[in-house]
Amino acid sequence: MISVEEALAKVLGYFDILESEDEEILNCLGQVIAEDIYSTINIPGMDNSAMDGYAVQAQSTIGATRSSPNILRVTGEVAAGYLTKEKVMSGTAIRIMTGAPVPKGADSVVQFEDTDEETRKSQNKPLTEIGIQCEVEKGLNIRLAGEDISSGSLVLNKGTVIRPQEIGVLASLGRKVAPVIRRPVVAILATGDELVDVGNHLPQGKIYTSNTYSLAAQVIRYGGVSEILGIALDNVKALEEKFREARDADLLITSAGVSMGDYDVVKDVLAKHGEVTFWTVRMKPGKPLAFGQLRVGKRIVPHLGLPGNPVSSMITFEQFARPAILKMLGRKDLRKATIHARCESPVRNTDGRRIFARVNVSEQNGEYHARIVGAQGSGILTSMSQANGLMIIPEDAPGVSVGDTVVVQMLDWNVDI
Repeated sequence: MISVEEALAKVLGYFDILESEDEEILNCLGQVIAEDIYSTINIPGMDNSAMDGYAVQAQSTIGATRSSPNILRVTGEVAAGYLTKEKVMSGTAIRIMTGAPVPKGADSVVQFEDTDEETRKSQNKPLTEIGIQCEVEKGLNIRLAGEDISSGSLVLNKGTVIRPQEIGVLASLGRKVAPVIRRPVVAILATGDELVDVGNHLPQGKIYTSNTYSLAAQVIRYGGVSEILGIALDNVKALEEKFREARDADLLITSAGVSMGDYDVVKDVLAKHGEVTFWTVRMKPGKPLAFGQLRVGKRIVPHLGLPGNPVSSMITFEQFARPAILKMLGRKDLRKATIHARCESPVRNTDGRRIFARVNVSEQNGEYHARIVGAQGSGILTSMSQANGLMIIPEDAPGVSVGDTVVVQMLDWNVDI
Protein backbone atom coordinates (compact mmCIF):
# COMPACT_ATOMS: atom_id res chain seq x y z
CA MET A 1 0.00 0.00 0.00
CA ILE A 2 1.11 3.52 -0.74
CA SER A 3 0.10 6.72 1.04
CA VAL A 4 -2.60 9.11 -0.14
CA GLU A 5 0.08 11.68 -1.02
CA GLU A 6 2.09 9.16 -3.06
CA ALA A 7 -1.00 8.02 -4.92
CA LEU A 8 -2.11 11.57 -5.69
CA ALA A 9 1.37 12.52 -6.92
CA LYS A 10 1.40 9.54 -9.29
CA VAL A 11 -2.07 10.38 -10.60
CA LEU A 12 -1.40 14.08 -11.12
CA GLY A 13 2.00 13.35 -12.67
CA TYR A 14 0.25 11.78 -15.63
CA PHE A 15 -2.06 14.69 -16.49
CA ASP A 16 -1.44 18.08 -18.03
CA ILE A 17 -3.54 21.06 -19.08
CA LEU A 18 -5.70 20.30 -22.10
CA GLU A 19 -5.78 22.33 -25.30
CA SER A 20 -7.92 25.43 -25.73
CA GLU A 21 -11.12 25.94 -27.68
CA ASP A 22 -13.53 28.76 -28.43
CA GLU A 23 -16.73 28.30 -26.45
CA GLU A 24 -19.93 30.30 -26.16
CA ILE A 25 -19.69 32.38 -23.01
CA LEU A 26 -22.74 30.88 -21.29
CA ASN A 27 -21.14 27.45 -21.58
CA CYS A 28 -17.84 28.61 -20.04
CA LEU A 29 -18.80 28.67 -16.37
CA GLY A 30 -15.97 27.15 -14.32
CA GLN A 31 -13.58 26.96 -17.26
CA VAL A 32 -10.21 28.71 -17.43
CA ILE A 33 -9.44 31.53 -19.86
CA ALA A 34 -6.73 30.32 -22.25
CA GLU A 35 -5.32 33.71 -23.28
CA ASP A 36 -5.30 37.31 -22.11
CA ILE A 37 -8.48 39.20 -23.02
CA TYR A 38 -8.12 42.81 -24.19
CA SER A 39 -10.89 45.31 -24.81
CA THR A 40 -11.49 46.90 -28.20
CA ILE A 41 -13.95 49.44 -26.80
CA ASN A 42 -14.37 51.93 -23.98
CA ILE A 43 -16.88 51.04 -21.27
CA PRO A 44 -18.85 53.19 -20.94
CA GLY A 45 -18.48 54.35 -24.52
CA MET A 46 -19.46 57.93 -23.71
CA ASP A 47 -19.81 60.10 -20.62
CA ASN A 48 -23.21 59.14 -19.21
CA SER A 49 -25.50 59.89 -16.32
CA ALA A 50 -25.31 57.87 -13.11
CA MET A 51 -28.72 59.18 -11.99
CA ASP A 52 -32.15 60.16 -13.25
CA GLY A 53 -32.10 63.94 -13.10
CA TYR A 54 -31.14 67.06 -15.00
CA ALA A 55 -27.92 67.68 -16.94
CA VAL A 56 -26.69 71.19 -16.11
CA GLN A 57 -23.64 73.39 -15.90
CA ALA A 58 -22.44 73.50 -12.30
CA GLN A 59 -22.14 77.27 -12.44
CA SER A 60 -25.91 77.47 -12.99
CA THR A 61 -26.48 76.02 -9.52
CA ILE A 62 -24.41 78.52 -7.52
CA GLY A 63 -26.41 79.78 -4.56
CA ALA A 64 -29.32 77.34 -5.03
CA THR A 65 -31.13 76.14 -1.88
CA ARG A 66 -34.39 74.32 -1.15
CA SER A 67 -35.99 77.53 0.03
CA SER A 68 -34.57 79.53 -2.88
CA PRO A 69 -34.01 77.27 -5.92
CA ASN A 70 -32.31 78.40 -9.10
CA ILE A 71 -34.83 78.25 -11.95
CA LEU A 72 -33.42 76.81 -15.19
CA ARG A 73 -35.08 76.52 -18.58
CA VAL A 74 -35.56 72.89 -19.70
CA THR A 75 -34.64 72.53 -23.37
CA GLY A 76 -35.02 68.79 -23.90
CA GLU A 77 -34.91 65.25 -22.59
CA VAL A 78 -32.65 62.28 -23.31
CA ALA A 79 -33.04 58.60 -22.39
CA ALA A 80 -30.50 55.76 -22.23
CA GLY A 81 -29.56 54.57 -25.69
CA TYR A 82 -30.34 57.89 -27.39
CA LEU A 83 -28.46 61.08 -28.23
CA THR A 84 -29.68 64.66 -28.19
CA LYS A 85 -28.61 67.49 -30.45
CA GLU A 86 -29.54 70.00 -27.76
CA LYS A 87 -26.68 71.66 -25.92
CA VAL A 88 -26.74 72.69 -22.28
CA MET A 89 -26.05 76.38 -21.85
CA SER A 90 -25.74 78.60 -18.78
CA GLY A 91 -29.22 78.83 -17.26
CA THR A 92 -30.58 75.76 -19.09
CA ALA A 93 -31.01 72.06 -18.26
CA ILE A 94 -31.85 68.86 -20.09
CA ARG A 95 -33.87 66.14 -18.37
CA ILE A 96 -31.79 62.94 -18.43
CA MET A 97 -32.24 59.27 -17.50
CA THR A 98 -29.66 56.93 -15.94
CA GLY A 99 -27.22 55.66 -18.55
CA ALA A 100 -28.05 58.32 -21.12
CA PRO A 101 -25.12 60.12 -22.79
CA VAL A 102 -24.39 63.48 -21.18
CA PRO A 103 -25.37 66.32 -23.57
CA LYS A 104 -22.74 68.70 -24.86
CA GLY A 105 -22.16 71.65 -22.56
CA ALA A 106 -23.25 69.83 -19.38
CA ASP A 107 -20.69 69.10 -16.66
CA SER A 108 -22.90 67.64 -13.92
CA VAL A 109 -26.24 65.95 -13.26
CA VAL A 110 -28.63 67.01 -10.50
CA GLN A 111 -30.77 64.09 -9.30
CA PHE A 112 -34.55 64.46 -9.31
CA GLU A 113 -34.63 64.51 -5.51
CA ASP A 114 -32.69 67.81 -5.52
CA THR A 115 -35.15 69.55 -7.83
CA ASP A 116 -38.76 70.70 -7.51
CA GLU A 117 -39.98 68.31 -10.23
CA GLU A 118 -42.43 66.43 -7.98
CA THR A 119 -44.00 69.71 -6.83
CA ARG A 120 -44.38 70.91 -10.39
CA LYS A 121 -45.96 67.61 -11.42
CA SER A 122 -48.39 67.69 -8.51
CA GLN A 123 -49.43 71.19 -9.60
CA ASN A 124 -49.78 70.05 -13.24
CA LYS A 125 -47.14 72.51 -14.33
CA PRO A 126 -45.30 71.76 -17.59
CA LEU A 127 -41.66 70.86 -17.15
CA THR A 128 -40.44 73.71 -19.29
CA GLU A 129 -38.60 75.01 -16.24
CA ILE A 130 -37.03 73.28 -13.25
CA GLY A 131 -35.97 74.51 -9.83
CA ILE A 132 -32.50 73.33 -8.75
CA GLN A 133 -32.44 73.15 -4.94
CA CYS A 134 -28.72 72.74 -4.21
CA GLU A 135 -25.29 73.70 -5.44
CA VAL A 136 -23.35 70.95 -7.25
CA GLU A 137 -19.75 70.47 -8.30
CA LYS A 138 -18.50 69.68 -11.77
CA GLY A 139 -18.57 65.95 -12.52
CA LEU A 140 -21.37 65.13 -10.07
CA ASN A 141 -23.29 61.97 -11.10
CA ILE A 142 -21.38 61.61 -14.38
CA ARG A 143 -19.72 58.34 -15.35
CA LEU A 144 -16.80 59.08 -17.64
CA ALA A 145 -16.12 57.28 -20.92
CA GLY A 146 -13.73 54.36 -20.29
CA GLU A 147 -14.21 54.67 -16.53
CA ASP A 148 -14.72 50.92 -16.19
CA ILE A 149 -12.71 49.60 -19.14
CA SER A 150 -10.59 51.56 -21.61
CA SER A 151 -10.02 50.45 -25.17
CA GLY A 152 -6.84 48.38 -25.51
CA SER A 153 -6.62 47.54 -21.81
CA LEU A 154 -6.10 44.05 -20.37
CA VAL A 155 -9.44 43.01 -18.90
CA LEU A 156 -9.13 39.32 -17.99
CA ASN A 157 -5.87 37.49 -17.43
CA LYS A 158 -5.00 34.12 -18.89
CA GLY A 159 -5.68 31.51 -16.21
CA THR A 160 -8.73 33.28 -14.78
CA VAL A 161 -11.53 30.92 -13.73
CA ILE A 162 -14.77 32.07 -15.32
CA ARG A 163 -17.53 32.90 -12.86
CA PRO A 164 -20.84 34.65 -13.58
CA GLN A 165 -19.11 38.02 -13.16
CA GLU A 166 -16.49 37.16 -15.80
CA ILE A 167 -19.27 36.11 -18.16
CA GLY A 168 -20.82 39.52 -17.58
CA VAL A 169 -17.50 41.24 -18.37
CA LEU A 170 -17.11 39.21 -21.57
CA ALA A 171 -20.64 40.13 -22.60
CA SER A 172 -19.93 43.81 -21.89
CA LEU A 173 -17.07 43.56 -24.39
CA GLY A 174 -19.48 42.20 -26.99
CA ARG A 175 -17.85 38.77 -27.05
CA LYS A 176 -20.11 35.85 -27.87
CA VAL A 177 -17.34 33.26 -27.43
CA ALA A 178 -14.22 33.04 -25.30
CA PRO A 179 -10.95 31.08 -25.59
CA VAL A 180 -10.95 28.54 -22.76
CA ILE A 181 -9.25 25.31 -21.77
CA ARG A 182 -11.62 22.61 -22.95
CA ARG A 183 -13.46 20.37 -20.53
CA PRO A 184 -12.01 16.86 -20.06
CA VAL A 185 -14.15 13.95 -21.22
CA VAL A 186 -14.40 11.36 -18.45
CA ALA A 187 -15.74 7.95 -19.40
CA ILE A 188 -17.54 6.09 -16.61
CA LEU A 189 -17.93 2.33 -16.56
CA ALA A 190 -19.60 0.28 -13.84
CA THR A 191 -18.61 -3.38 -13.55
CA GLY A 192 -20.40 -6.29 -11.97
CA ASP A 193 -22.86 -9.07 -12.82
CA GLU A 194 -25.10 -7.82 -10.01
CA LEU A 195 -25.78 -4.40 -11.54
CA VAL A 196 -28.98 -3.18 -13.19
CA ASP A 197 -29.38 0.24 -14.77
CA VAL A 198 -31.91 2.64 -13.30
CA GLY A 199 -35.39 2.58 -14.78
CA ASN A 200 -35.38 -1.19 -15.19
CA HIS A 201 -37.00 -3.96 -13.14
CA LEU A 202 -34.80 -5.06 -10.23
CA PRO A 203 -34.58 -8.87 -9.95
CA GLN A 204 -33.78 -10.48 -6.62
CA GLY A 205 -30.08 -10.45 -5.83
CA LYS A 206 -29.41 -7.44 -8.09
CA ILE A 207 -28.73 -3.77 -7.26
CA TYR A 208 -29.07 -0.54 -9.19
CA THR A 209 -25.89 1.01 -10.52
CA SER A 210 -25.82 4.05 -8.25
CA ASN A 211 -22.06 4.55 -8.70
CA THR A 212 -22.56 5.38 -12.38
CA TYR A 213 -24.73 8.36 -11.53
CA SER A 214 -22.95 9.64 -8.43
CA LEU A 215 -19.63 9.57 -10.32
CA ALA A 216 -21.13 11.22 -13.40
CA ALA A 217 -22.55 13.93 -11.17
CA GLN A 218 -19.15 14.48 -9.55
CA VAL A 219 -17.53 14.77 -12.98
CA ILE A 220 -20.05 17.42 -14.00
CA ARG A 221 -19.76 19.24 -10.67
CA TYR A 222 -16.03 19.71 -11.11
CA GLY A 223 -16.22 20.85 -14.72
CA GLY A 224 -15.77 17.68 -16.77
CA VAL A 225 -17.97 16.05 -19.40
CA SER A 226 -19.30 12.67 -18.29
CA GLU A 227 -19.57 9.88 -20.85
CA ILE A 228 -21.50 6.95 -19.38
CA LEU A 229 -20.43 3.64 -20.91
CA GLY A 230 -22.98 1.54 -19.03
CA ILE A 231 -22.31 -1.76 -17.28
CA ALA A 232 -19.68 -4.42 -18.00
CA LEU A 233 -20.11 -7.98 -16.76
CA ASP A 234 -17.42 -9.58 -14.64
CA ASN A 235 -15.48 -11.23 -17.45
CA VAL A 236 -12.49 -10.23 -19.54
CA LYS A 237 -14.28 -10.16 -22.91
CA ALA A 238 -17.06 -7.84 -21.68
CA LEU A 239 -14.55 -5.49 -20.10
CA GLU A 240 -12.35 -5.37 -23.19
CA GLU A 241 -15.34 -4.50 -25.36
CA LYS A 242 -16.41 -1.70 -23.03
CA PHE A 243 -12.89 -0.37 -22.66
CA ARG A 244 -12.73 0.15 -26.43
CA GLU A 245 -15.62 2.61 -26.11
CA ALA A 246 -13.37 4.89 -24.03
CA ARG A 247 -10.97 5.54 -26.91
CA ASP A 248 -11.76 9.27 -27.07
CA ALA A 249 -11.81 9.91 -23.32
CA ASP A 250 -9.26 11.93 -21.39
CA LEU A 251 -9.82 9.69 -18.38
CA LEU A 252 -11.56 6.35 -17.86
CA ILE A 253 -13.09 5.70 -14.46
CA THR A 254 -14.36 2.28 -13.47
CA SER A 255 -16.06 1.28 -10.25
CA ALA A 256 -15.52 -2.19 -8.71
CA GLY A 257 -13.33 -4.98 -9.99
CA VAL A 258 -10.09 -3.91 -8.25
CA SER A 259 -10.26 -5.93 -5.02
CA MET A 260 -8.89 -9.38 -4.22
CA GLY A 261 -11.93 -11.43 -5.23
CA ASP A 262 -12.09 -14.00 -8.05
CA TYR A 263 -14.47 -11.78 -10.03
CA ASP A 264 -12.49 -8.56 -9.63
CA VAL A 265 -11.02 -8.58 -13.12
CA VAL A 266 -10.51 -4.89 -13.92
CA LYS A 267 -6.94 -4.84 -12.68
CA ASP A 268 -6.22 -8.02 -14.67
CA VAL A 269 -7.48 -6.49 -17.92
CA LEU A 270 -5.61 -3.29 -17.14
CA ALA A 271 -2.38 -5.26 -16.68
CA LYS A 272 -3.02 -7.12 -19.97
CA HIS A 273 -3.72 -4.03 -22.08
CA GLY A 274 -1.61 -1.43 -20.32
CA GLU A 275 0.15 -1.04 -17.03
CA VAL A 276 -0.79 -0.66 -13.40
CA THR A 277 0.99 2.24 -11.70
CA PHE A 278 -0.31 1.41 -8.24
CA TRP A 279 -2.92 -0.74 -6.56
CA THR A 280 -4.21 -0.20 -3.01
CA VAL A 281 -3.86 3.01 -0.99
CA ARG A 282 -3.47 3.45 2.76
CA MET A 283 -6.89 5.00 3.31
CA LYS A 284 -10.30 4.07 4.71
CA PRO A 285 -12.63 3.79 2.96
CA GLY A 286 -11.03 3.31 -0.44
CA LYS A 287 -8.13 0.88 0.04
CA PRO A 288 -8.66 -1.03 -3.25
CA LEU A 289 -7.77 1.68 -5.79
CA ALA A 290 -5.95 1.14 -9.06
CA PHE A 291 -4.37 3.64 -11.43
CA GLY A 292 -2.66 2.98 -14.70
CA GLN A 293 -2.67 3.46 -18.45
CA LEU A 294 -4.79 1.50 -20.88
CA ARG A 295 -4.01 0.90 -24.56
CA VAL A 296 -7.19 1.57 -26.55
CA GLY A 297 -6.40 1.26 -30.25
CA LYS A 298 -3.62 3.74 -30.94
CA ARG A 299 -4.27 5.80 -27.83
CA ILE A 300 -3.15 5.50 -24.25
CA VAL A 301 -6.02 6.38 -21.90
CA PRO A 302 -5.36 6.94 -18.19
CA HIS A 303 -7.52 4.71 -16.05
CA LEU A 304 -8.63 5.14 -12.46
CA GLY A 305 -10.19 2.04 -10.96
CA LEU A 306 -12.35 2.99 -7.98
CA PRO A 307 -13.78 0.59 -5.39
CA GLY A 308 -17.27 -0.77 -5.90
CA ASN A 309 -18.73 0.27 -2.55
CA PRO A 310 -20.60 3.52 -3.19
CA VAL A 311 -19.09 5.52 -0.33
CA SER A 312 -15.57 4.35 -1.17
CA SER A 313 -16.19 5.24 -4.80
CA MET A 314 -17.28 8.81 -4.05
CA ILE A 315 -14.55 9.50 -1.48
CA THR A 316 -11.74 8.20 -3.68
CA PHE A 317 -13.13 10.28 -6.55
CA GLU A 318 -12.85 13.39 -4.36
CA GLN A 319 -9.23 12.62 -3.48
CA PHE A 320 -7.90 11.59 -6.90
CA ALA A 321 -10.28 12.09 -9.85
CA ARG A 322 -11.36 15.59 -8.81
CA PRO A 323 -7.82 17.08 -8.73
CA ALA A 324 -6.98 15.32 -12.02
CA ILE A 325 -10.00 16.92 -13.69
CA LEU A 326 -9.12 20.33 -12.27
CA LYS A 327 -5.52 20.02 -13.49
CA MET A 328 -6.70 19.18 -17.02
CA LEU A 329 -8.98 22.23 -16.85
CA GLY A 330 -6.00 24.44 -16.08
CA ARG A 331 -7.05 25.20 -12.52
CA LYS A 332 -4.16 26.22 -10.27
CA ASP A 333 -5.60 25.34 -6.86
CA LEU A 334 -6.40 21.63 -6.76
CA ARG A 335 -7.03 21.46 -3.03
CA LYS A 336 -10.36 20.88 -1.36
CA ALA A 337 -11.29 23.44 1.29
CA THR A 338 -10.44 22.30 4.84
CA ILE A 339 -11.35 23.72 8.24
CA HIS A 340 -10.53 23.00 11.87
CA ALA A 341 -13.47 21.83 13.95
CA ARG A 342 -14.27 20.53 17.41
CA CYS A 343 -14.92 16.78 17.29
CA GLU A 344 -18.28 15.66 18.69
CA SER A 345 -17.96 11.93 17.91
CA PRO A 346 -15.12 9.59 18.90
CA VAL A 347 -13.49 7.53 16.14
CA ARG A 348 -10.90 4.76 16.57
CA ASN A 349 -8.18 4.01 14.03
CA THR A 350 -7.40 0.32 14.33
CA ASP A 351 -5.43 -0.54 11.19
CA GLY A 352 -3.07 2.35 10.43
CA ARG A 353 -4.95 3.81 7.46
CA ARG A 354 -6.00 7.41 6.91
CA ILE A 355 -9.66 7.65 7.78
CA PHE A 356 -12.10 9.90 5.93
CA ALA A 357 -15.10 9.90 8.27
CA ARG A 358 -18.40 11.35 7.08
CA VAL A 359 -19.42 14.27 9.27
CA ASN A 360 -21.84 17.15 9.39
CA VAL A 361 -20.17 20.46 10.20
CA SER A 362 -22.11 23.21 11.94
CA GLU A 363 -21.13 26.51 13.50
CA GLN A 364 -21.81 27.09 17.19
CA ASN A 365 -20.77 30.28 18.97
CA GLY A 366 -18.22 31.10 16.31
CA GLU A 367 -16.61 27.64 16.34
CA TYR A 368 -17.03 24.76 13.91
CA HIS A 369 -18.24 21.41 15.26
CA ALA A 370 -18.04 18.08 13.42
CA ARG A 371 -20.50 15.27 14.15
CA ILE A 372 -20.36 11.77 12.67
CA VAL A 373 -23.43 11.06 10.50
CA GLY A 374 -24.92 7.60 10.54
CA ALA A 375 -23.14 4.28 10.31
CA GLN A 376 -19.76 4.52 8.60
CA GLY A 377 -19.91 1.37 6.50
CA SER A 378 -18.58 1.88 2.96
CA GLY A 379 -21.86 0.63 1.50
CA ILE A 380 -24.11 3.13 3.33
CA LEU A 381 -24.57 5.79 0.67
CA THR A 382 -27.15 7.74 2.67
CA SER A 383 -24.38 8.73 5.07
CA MET A 384 -22.83 10.72 2.21
CA SER A 385 -26.08 12.54 1.60
CA GLN A 386 -26.17 13.54 5.28
CA ALA A 387 -22.54 14.72 5.33
CA ASN A 388 -21.06 18.03 4.27
CA GLY A 389 -17.49 17.14 5.14
CA LEU A 390 -14.94 14.38 5.70
CA MET A 391 -13.11 14.33 9.04
CA ILE A 392 -9.51 13.29 8.38
CA ILE A 393 -7.78 11.06 10.92
CA PRO A 394 -4.08 10.51 10.11
CA GLU A 395 -2.85 6.96 9.61
CA ASP A 396 -0.44 7.25 12.57
CA ALA A 397 -3.12 8.51 14.98
CA PRO A 398 -4.98 6.07 17.26
CA GLY A 399 -8.19 8.00 16.69
CA VAL A 400 -9.96 11.10 17.94
CA SER A 401 -11.98 11.83 21.05
CA VAL A 402 -14.83 14.20 21.81
CA GLY A 403 -13.45 17.72 22.14
CA ASP A 404 -10.35 17.14 20.00
CA THR A 405 -9.58 19.65 17.25
CA VAL A 406 -9.78 17.88 13.90
CA VAL A 407 -9.23 18.73 10.24
CA VAL A 408 -12.32 18.43 8.06
CA GLN A 409 -12.24 18.38 4.28
CA MET A 410 -15.42 20.13 3.20
CA LEU A 411 -17.55 18.41 0.59
CA ASP A 412 -19.79 21.47 0.52
CA TRP A 413 -18.67 24.96 1.44
CA ASN A 414 -21.52 27.45 1.67
CA VAL A 415 -22.78 30.38 3.69
CA ASP A 416 -25.13 28.19 5.70
CA ILE A 417 -22.29 26.61 7.67
